[in-house]
Amino acid sequence: MIKYGLLFALFECKCTYFIIMMYQNRENYALLSRYLINFAPKIEKKDSEIMAKELKNLTKRSENYSQWYNELVVKADLAEQSDVRGCMVIKPYGYAIWEKMQRILDDMFKQTGVQNAYFPLLIPKSFLSREAEHVEGFAKECAVVTHYRLKTNETHDGVVVDPEAKLEEELIIRPTSETIIWNTFKNWIHSYRDLPLLVNQWCNVMRWEMRTRLFLRTAEFLWQEGHTAHATREEAEERARMMLKVYADFAEKVMAVPVMQGVKSETERFAGALDTYTIEAMMQDGKALQSGTSHFLGQNFGKAFEVQFLNKDNQPEYAWATSWGVSTRLMGALIMTHSDDNGLVLPPALAPIQVVLIPIYKTEEQLNAIREKLAAIADELKSMGISVKLDDNDQKRPGFKFADYELKGVPVRLVMGGRDLEQNTIEVMRRDTLEKETVPCDSIASTVKSLLDEMQTAIFEKARKYRDERIYECEDYEEFKERIKDGGFFLCHWDGTPETEAQIKEDTQATIRCVPFAFEQTPGTDMVSGKPAKYRVLIARSY
Repeated sequence: MIKYGLLFALFECKCTYFIIMMYQNRENYALLSRYLINFAPKIEKKDSEIMAKELKNLTKRSENYSQWYNELVVKADLAEQSDVRGCMVIKPYGYAIWEKMQRILDDMFKQTGVQNAYFPLLIPKSFLSREAEHVEGFAKECAVVTHYRLKTNETHDGVVVDPEAKLEEELIIRPTSETIIWNTFKNWIHSYRDLPLLVNQWCNVMRWEMRTRLFLRTAEFLWQEGHTAHATREEAEERARMMLKVYADFAEKVMAVPVMQGVKSETERFAGALDTYTIEAMMQDGKALQSGTSHFLGQNFGKAFEVQFLNKDNQPEYAWATSWGVSTRLMGALIMTHSDDNGLVLPPALAPIQVVLIPIYKTEEQLNAIREKLAAIADELKSMGISVKLDDNDQKRPGFKFADYELKGVPVRLVMGGRDLEQNTIEVMRRDTLEKETVPCDSIASTVKSLLDEMQTAIFEKARKYRDERIYECEDYEEFKERIKDGGFFLCHWDGTPETEAQIKEDTQATIRCVPFAFEQTPGTDMVSGKPAKYRVLIARSY
């Protein structure tokens, strides 16, 4: 028997491994120390692999795409379910992405002459009743405030609604703000000189959803809603199309998400609109995600709320309207378009942290030297407008950090160890392809800047190639019913009737996403009814 032995217990506790050491004298402890020093690189490498696996442990997209998405949103610290039914908590990292979206979109809106404003959260019920189609479209989703006060219950251990505090008129928590805004516009618009009126508000809305999913469909969500008033129909229609292009440019150039622009069928229009324009994106499971809409509302709201102005001939006219919006649903589009089985893949334009720098060291002295070198690189990158994080936290191993930042989609990772320090080099890894290379430190700033630009383009091109390979022309309904199960966008002739549209939905759970602008329209025969068709529509299953 060994009188002074060592007992090692290696056990797993989520992502961290602990070595329990029991020793009886300094001699054996010294032996243990030398052993760990000699074999530390191997142990660290193995532990890093295990930690990475445990930290991610994502369901593969090919196994269960829906579960993969749900897990990724939570594991990447983007959002989580709230104790309030149907609502979510957007966590700091997720909100940082949304903030970037807000800032860029806000600037794009303002470049077209739009100004921000804010309108009440609560809308009198009577306002919704003034536009019949509008109220019918939202009636089943409305949350209603009926009382304005609580009181202590009889046992003084809780509260109840005070029955004497019933409102004379119920208030609706805004599902959208056309009614309250156009009720306000009538006080602002009197002459053609007051037009166009272009406003936007960033806010939350409530639509009572029974089946919810983080970012894609929640009872409460964040969005922007633009509302404009115009003197002529032509101006209003032009504005609606202009804002659709703003959304498409943002989706493709900033989010790196390719979209199809088009106009909705009458069945799919926004409640109260004469035309609804849309951008439709394809997710990696082949389903469509409506990612932004712009509505030409005609004079419906102008008439409903008596918003009249005197034209240049001094004659009274009703104002023409548009509304347009995108929401935190864009977060879902971003995740599902680009991310992989290792975690998020974020286009650099929207990544809260574009570059992370991680030191690998053996001694405190070495850490200080590497930290000084990395800090200088970080300062140079920041001066170029690149968002940077130097992670020298010694409470987490490099392997854990690698896995964490990969999971969170940080576009570029820079790693420096002792040998790199001596040779004045640094390891560069790009998140989209996971490729690594070692480059000289002297040119690292320009290398990273070029790499970020290259990644932004590459991520978009990859998504566009994926989508374009899954756009199909189809003229046979039986063939369509089989192929739609595997996802994709189908270009099919449609006779324009709601009956045919309803049959397609009932038979396949697919819907007409839009009449796309990108394809030349030619007459043909409807694959369902056999009737003449004027144009092709884009049909897909959707979120």
